[in-house]
Amino acid sequence: MYRVVIVEDDPMVSLLDRTFTEKDTRFRVVQTFQDGRSALEWLCQNPADLVVLDVYMPLFTGVELLRALRERAVAVDAIMVTAANDVATVDQLLKMGVVDYLVKPFTFERFQQALDTFCRHREAVTGQAVTQGELDKLFAPPETGEHAVPKGLQESTLQRIRECLHAAPEQGLPSEAISRQTNLSVVTVRRYANYLVERGEAFSIVNYDTGGRPCRLYRMKE
Repeated sequence: MYRVVIVEDDPMVSLLDRTFTEKDTRFRVVQTFQDGRSALEWLCQNPADLVVLDVYMPLFTGVELLRALRERAVAVDAIMVTAANDVATVDQLLKMGVVDYLVKPFTFERFQQALDTFCRHREAVTGQAVTQGELDKLFAPPETGEHAVPKGLQESTLQRIRECLHAAPEQGLPSEAISRQTNLSVVTVRRYANYLVERGEAFSIVNYDTGGRPCRLYRMKE
């Protein structure tokens, strides 16, 4: 499980970052900070995999924190979640190797995409050597053509839905059950499951034997 530190001076945004992060079972938030200096002291003494980081903070900005972490060779990745969208700031942070850059306000789906990007990076550099296929997942242009995933959908999230549906019982699973098993929102599950149905990879049926409101069940085709 990846250890996450949130550095955000707005308590509401910090809570949102934490809520979105912990919806994904691959991650656990271990600390939150409202200023960069306190975060720097902690990160220099404690292990973490990922920092979800704001730019505009009092005393010590996100840019200063990330620069200090790099100077001290602290091995932690960063996802920027900030209102800072000026070209100079974005360019500066990209050159410091941030994994992703989210401009406030952001959606859960876009936040999940950033987490997926981080996981792809970590998975690609696991082991003694990196294969060309693993590098291509990080650097190759997006797939195009009839098998390309539409804009707004993520292949890694789609694969999580596929795996859940492959393990579903013969009668299928409702979107609420898929949501619990994948830690994705019900809205996201329905969007991805319906896309798999449209592609012909899965099928859905309406179950009227619920004793109440009918529900739609999803299952992968054999």
